[in-house]
Amino acid sequence: MRIPRIYHPDTLNTGDTIELEADAANHVGRVLRLNVDAPIILFNGQGGEYSAVLVESGKKRVTALIRKFDDKCIESPLAIHLGQGISRGDKMELTIQKAVELGVTEITPLFTQRCGVKLNGERLEKKMGQWRKIVISACEQCARNTLPIIHAPKSLEEWASEPTDELKLNLHPRASHGINGLAEPINGVRLVIGPEGGLSDNEIEFASAQGFEEILIGPRVLRTETAGLTVISALQTRFGDLG
Repeated sequence: MRIPRIYHPDTLNTGDTIELEADAANHVGRVLRLNVDAPIILFNGQGGEYSAVLVESGKKRVTALIRKFDDKCIESPLAIHLGQGISRGDKMELTIQKAVELGVTEITPLFTQRCGVKLNGERLEKKMGQWRKIVISACEQCARNTLPIIHAPKSLEEWASEPTDELKLNLHPRASHGINGLAEPINGVRLVIGPEGGLSDNEIEFASAQGFEEILIGPRVLRTETAGLTVISALQTRFGDLG
């Protein structure tokens, strides 16, 4: 049986006994039904992981003794910042989950002309909480020990005009070359993906004016949740740690 990986946001030290947060305790005690002395792996998103054993496992309280630190790192050498046009329903959640599994380091949800999603105030705060939980869950599953950053949503124009040394990329069906035609990015990649319906002509022109290089991913039209993941996979295969 695979040893469960549990995220714990606080400082972790060898020899300490810590109490798991409510969601993690519920998962360990009620869902997995782990008993005292069961092994778990803890990580706090700041790098490395900790071997631990349960010393208390009840319905309302779960505690664990931290035994050993392992400076394990499986981060890709290629840093990717995904700017994803906010999509409807569970498509955005799927994109975030799989992007984390594929090794992105930052995600910024983008308001675009065709995103069709309005987020502000309490609804925005709730959505950010949901997205962060998805990032954590994906890291627990894929064994990453460093949490990718998920930024608060902003407009495409604001995000695209931020100063950066990253290689800026935008998908375009009429681009002259694909990923194999790119020079190796020295300072990572900033990738923009449109929502359902893609980016508008004005947004494509704006991105181009901000230095975004247009690339072609293939002959078929991809859904928004497929497009970003396909490009990330191709970039990781070409310049990162896949393949």
